[in-house]
Amino acid sequence: MSDQFERRGLIPLLPPIDRARQVGEALADYVENGDLKAGDRLPAERELMAALGVGRSTIREAIRWFQALGVVESRKGSGNYLLKPISRRTIHMPLSLDTANLRDALLQTLQVRRGLECEAGMVAARMRTEEDLKIIEARLEEMERVHHAKGASGPEDLAFHLAIYDATHNPLFRQLLEQMRETFERFWSHPFERFDFARRSFPYHRTLFNAIVAQDAEAARGETLKILQIVEEDIKEMSK
Repeated sequence: MSDQFERRGLIPLLPPIDRARQVGEALADYVENGDLKAGDRLPAERELMAALGVGRSTIREAIRWFQALGVVESRKGSGNYLLKPISRRTIHMPLSLDTANLRDALLQTLQVRRGLECEAGMVAARMRTEEDLKIIEARLEEMERVHHAKGASGPEDLAFHLAIYDATHNPLFRQLLEQMRETFERFWSHPFERFDFARRSFPYHRTLFNAIVAQDAEAARGETLKILQIVEEDIKEMSK
């Protein structure tokens, strides 16, 4: 695989900007130009590190991104394998928003979040397993711990919602979020420089979890709407 990888010479050295994203794009080009098929093994981590001039953590972040998109599978002791052909065109969902107007950008992304998260909560309530509940509860408890310690818990909040997406057992929910994640994170990282943004929604994450435990899809939808209603109120209030 190493000789084949070097011979193809399809991955150029990367500049030190947004390395994980560039690694993902370079790997997508490698798969497309090399005509790799489902079941083919990707180059080993050390080969990618040497070819791209990046560290192990950057390679692993790119691989995790591909795993979340459902296009790569990691097999312990064997390596990373392609589940379906990809190209640079298929690993991005280009999103364009007016970054000069934060209020409108937040409200527009909130409309998308409302549709995805309400449906994900309802499906998770119907489809969740006991193992799913353990994972969601662990994410919720970590979110609560960080929130009480710091007054905010953005990454932990995201992990909680991702666990709900996974509990739907529909990989498209996670894949859609991963495709849009860069845009979401760009606008939702401490909007208006307020660490108390949407803090009032904190208790409803626990009641959302309780609804999923009870397999009450309508209640899950209702609790999700409560969270997002507070988010919308804070966007409008804090942007004045």
